[in-house]
Amino acid sequence: MPDSIVDDKVYATARQPIRHDSAIKHVTGGAVYIDDMREPVGTLHLAPGWCRTYAKARLDALDLTEVRAVPGVVAVLTKDDVPGINDVSSSFGDDPMLADGEVLFWGQVVFCVVATTREAARKAARLARFEVVPGTPLVTVADALAADSHIMPEYRFGRGDVAKSLKDTQRRLSGQIAVGGQEHFYLEGQVAMAVPGEDGDMTVYSSTQHPTEVQHTVAKVLGVTEASVTVETRRMGGGFGGKESQANQWAALAALAARVTGRPCKMRLDRDDDMIMTGKRHDQVASFDVAYDGEGRILAVDLDFASRCGYSADLSLGVNDRTMFHADNAYFYPNVSIRSQRLKTNTCSNTAFRGFGGPHGVIAAERIIDSIAISIGLDPLEVRKRNFYGPGRDVTPYGQKVEDNILAELVGELEASSNYWKRRTAVRSFNAKSRILKKGLALTPVKFGISFTLIHLNQAGALVHVYTDGSVHLNHGGTEMGQGLFLKVAQVVAEEFGLPIDQVKITATNTAKVPNTAPTAASSGSDLNGMAAQAACREIKARLVDFVSMEYGTPADKIDFRDSQVIIGNGAVPFREIVKKAFIARIQLSAAGYYRTPKIHWNRDKAEGRPFLYFAYGAACAEVTVDTMTGEMKVDRVDILHDCGKSLNPAIDIGQIEGGFVQGMGWLTTEELVFDGQGRLRTHAPSTYKIPTASDVPEEFVTKLFDSPGNREETIFRSKAVGEPPLMLPACVFSAVLDAVASLKPGVIPPLDAPATPEAIMKAVHATRRGGV
Repeated sequence: MPDSIVDDKVYATARQPIRHDSAIKHVTGGAVYIDDMREPVGTLHLAPGWCRTYAKARLDALDLTEVRAVPGVVAVLTKDDVPGINDVSSSFGDDPMLADGEVLFWGQVVFCVVATTREAARKAARLARFEVVPGTPLVTVADALAADSHIMPEYRFGRGDVAKSLKDTQRRLSGQIAVGGQEHFYLEGQVAMAVPGEDGDMTVYSSTQHPTEVQHTVAKVLGVTEASVTVETRRMGGGFGGKESQANQWAALAALAARVTGRPCKMRLDRDDDMIMTGKRHDQVASFDVAYDGEGRILAVDLDFASRCGYSADLSLGVNDRTMFHADNAYFYPNVSIRSQRLKTNTCSNTAFRGFGGPHGVIAAERIIDSIAISIGLDPLEVRKRNFYGPGRDVTPYGQKVEDNILAELVGELEASSNYWKRRTAVRSFNAKSRILKKGLALTPVKFGISFTLIHLNQAGALVHVYTDGSVHLNHGGTEMGQGLFLKVAQVVAEEFGLPIDQVKITATNTAKVPNTAPTAASSGSDLNGMAAQAACREIKARLVDFVSMEYGTPADKIDFRDSQVIIGNGAVPFREIVKKAFIARIQLSAAGYYRTPKIHWNRDKAEGRPFLYFAYGAACAEVTVDTMTGEMKVDRVDILHDCGKSLNPAIDIGQIEGGFVQGMGWLTTEELVFDGQGRLRTHAPSTYKIPTASDVPEEFVTKLFDSPGNREETIFRSKAVGEPPLMLPACVFSAVLDAVASLKPGVIPPLDAPATPEAIMKAVHATRRGGV
């Protein structure tokens, strides 16, 4: 799309701020989640059984006598009951559904109780007797590094002579930042219900972002063909990546129980069990060595990430690759080396989380910029702008050219609208007068690549039926987790046919309707499924146009669809009448649409290609107040300007931006995962794990969409993805906290780690006052 092209077309349904299709049902309790579904007669309930003492142990014997004796217990499943393959991994085959001879993390499922009630199953699951030989668990990044414990080989890419640049420079700094993990804390926990059918068929209702992978996993565990398994997902009560691969185990256990008992079976994890047993955002330690000039321009970066992956690979390959892809964020590194170490520990396998590793790279990049600014006494925003991608400085460390760069324009607009420089003066004045309370201010950008870096996932299908009354049935491979994907795709379909949104029937994602789907992840749901649905609509429309052209003797270019009418030259006929006539004339009114993302390619071995179709951009400015006596912090004001291209639904997108910001703010400030020395998660309930609440949201919270001419690439109605990029906007909050602490002793870089809890802030305060030691 040339720079001169501006897409200002006015649409009736697309690009309109229509409310979420389930909004009323959400607030009235009418939305049906899996645990709300009417259970078939005879439904059984499952509970996981696990060794509650050790995170690493050899399992010598398991006595289930007392478990089986509990009234209501129908079956107790172990690895020996699996007719197929005892594995629920995404691809590496290293994630047993039920433990096989050893316990590898605290919370690993060893057996599963099937009972007439959930209460009976949960009670029985605690009565097992284990004979084990305990080992010494590896819990932290430091533990794994000391033991040289890796889940997969390290990976690196870069360009230029980094060693020489670092050696020859007159200005050089090194540093390290630990970035913690994060619990998904979806409102609806992991849940699945399996209903056995005839001939070995199995229908599974799963709260999953990836129905096709659940289908594949259930078939693998049961030892049947994938065609024998149907997976359906109408909605999730949140996913955030935690249901991309982690839903596999619970669906497969429910299906195995249904196969063994011949009865419908449901598994719903208790909140504590869910937090203990399921993967989190990876925690990482980023170490950097940087060369820069007197104006703060980066000359070279040597950057190393050490990532705690857990006991199995899960999605760690892709997650950590994306950390590397975003270690530049918005900045050009002339000479760069980026390395990632993927570490194996005796903790639950970390997994996808909104941003899929990208946020770690962004935080590392922002710490580098902040460190340079503090070292030479410049305002961090000036240093940021001097290092932006720009003409002649537009190739990423992995070789993709940044062709759609709007960083300078977008940041400049937010710089003005947020009154950054006036507030910077006010912050300095406040800090000069206040001994205990210190204010901080930061404006940080985001550049986030959009596409799955596992290239074959960049495809989607959709099924569209037009019925003879003019209503439309829509089904596609994307899943709805509250983000408004179903509504956005329905808006595309309504726009194509010129119908009101209530004429498009949204239906549950179902592997029997649209097969071989990618997960709803990587912010690609609207891009992929919207285009697939559009393709199906246009196929049907093409048939209708041919029919109408012949029936009414009107040229095809004089036929249009709008306002529930088919415009035929100077006349119009109701859409439903045309559809009924087309049916009588034996015109097919159904189509399966398909889309594959163009232009992208990536050779991981050579570290070259174009892994992303385009970049989404955004920026945010935060002002905070830090109490240097207690470490308490308050966010006073946030201004956001985000690029959605031509938004498919501005109301939904603003909600996603604000929600993503608050979730990211929680990751960086309050949400702390604490494991003890034995590898046991101590923060496995709302009582010990602090997500942001309404009181953490600043009273001044201004969110605006960047007035974009539209995506340069041919995405659905020139929109841009919006699911993940906003989660990185609250880097400004973390940088503002750093700015506040840095005001204690100019020139000293505070060793602040994330999350910036009161304890972390006090540690940084004391170290800064001592000179950064």
